[in-house]
Amino acid sequence: MQALRLARPRLPLRPACRSFAAAASSSPAHAASAASASSAEPVVPLSNVEAMWERLSADEQAVIHQQLEEIQKRDWKTLTVDEKKAAYYVAFGPHGPRAPIDAPGAGPKIFLGVTGLIVAAGALFYAIRATAPAPPRTLSKEWEEAENERALEMKLNPITGISSEGYSGPGFVTHK
Repeated sequence: MQALRLARPRLPLRPACRSFAAAASSSPAHAASAASASSAEPVVPLSNVEAMWERLSADEQAVIHQQLEEIQKRDWKTLTVDEKKAAYYVAFGPHGPRAPIDAPGAGPKIFLGVTGLIVAAGALFYAIRATAPAPPRTLSKEWEEAENERALEMKLNPITGISSEGYSGPGFVTHK
């Protein structure tokens, strides 16, 4: 069905817009009759609004929007399916603020870009680690065990710490 809509011949768009602009600038009585005439004669066939919306100028989109507002004031049971679809598309379609953020097919590009950034960050991390100096001698297991012995000799923290009665914790040893 969409293929049929796209294959339909399109009406000339510019003359109808000019007549709408001329009607808006003329006298109020003439404008009302011109507006009713322009609402009866659509700028774009309402069955083809979805396919044409992005290519229409802002003025033409405004004309269609006003035309659809007038159509929606009628009884909804008398509206055609094309008119209902056009009204829904103009109100809630994927255009304007509801346009998709990413273009179709952008998912793999985003995935590869994020993966590349993660790999680059990992390579930078390991390059920095490879060129870093050795850890200080105070971070060895032997040094921490010597700290435990020194804490016991000095009776450090006698109430709840390493030199308290029945203490069974690791003390200052954090390496396994």
